[in-house]
Amino acid sequence: MTESVLQQDRSNSAIAPVDIIRRLVWKIAIATFLLMAVGSATRVMNAGLACPDWPLCYGQLVPSQQMNLQVFLEWFHRLDAALVGISTIVLVGLSWWYRQQIPKWLPWASLFALFLIIFQGILGGLTVTQLLRFDIVTAHLGTALLFFVTLLVIGTSLLPYKGTNTAKKLAWISLVAAFLIYFQSLLGALVGSQWALHQCLSDSSLCTVMNNHIAGVVPATLGVLAVVIMSWRTAGLHPNLRFLANISGALLVCQIALGVATFRLRLQVEPLTVSHQAIGAALLATLVIFSVLAWRDRQLVANG
Repeated sequence: MTESVLQQDRSNSAIAPVDIIRRLVWKIAIATFLLMAVGSATRVMNAGLACPDWPLCYGQLVPSQQMNLQVFLEWFHRLDAALVGISTIVLVGLSWWYRQQIPKWLPWASLFALFLIIFQGILGGLTVTQLLRFDIVTAHLGTALLFFVTLLVIGTSLLPYKGTNTAKKLAWISLVAAFLIYFQSLLGALVGSQWALHQCLSDSSLCTVMNNHIAGVVPATLGVLAVVIMSWRTAGLHPNLRFLANISGALLVCQIALGVATFRLRLQVEPLTVSHQAIGAALLATLVIFSVLAWRDRQLVANG
């Protein structure tokens, strides 16, 4: 009898496959966020071509003799990317291994994430072989953000969550706001990949690219403010949604302040530029998580 009780306790304490996968997804998402931050630092430090070959660096796994800050940034960026890629392969393997015990959409979502990370790796190689061509660099960041968003959607969808049937229109509004932030991030990538701010201030070239990014602040800001204000005005909103709305508002203020600072300082302070892009990714992440939870809340209304 004692043995049967012990076996029952062990079975109850076993981690469910969906929990294993959810934890892995969030770990990959964190690694991806750090990967984008390191990639931003690599760009602003002019380290994008510090390793002249790809996928190795100076023909080595660890270029110890050539190692300096720029080489380290580019090398570490590739190392982190490789770890994210391997982890995504593990995610796909687990999803298909446990496909009978997890939501039916999860294996296909993991395959989509793997497709994105493979495509991202190809773009990463092209950024080096094509000598940082601006359109490839922009696509590289855009795909990274899309991969990041995919992980967030998967991870948030697997979270235990019981809505309060109050989200209603917030699901649509937050989704629009997330899209606007994503689009604004792409405009920022165009500015950075072409050094448009420097070009505009020095010889008035590429000012259109710079001005498009500045103009894009308006709709993106209005979208985030709509989420924040409607969340405040929605009675009985789930505490998690209200918290995420407040976080998105705080990140918006911080992002605008960093944007103004980087513009006035003409991108001369690298940590400010990296922080500007990292906060933008964090704002996008907050809105995506809010959107998924709001849609789950809205789904309760539809089912009810």
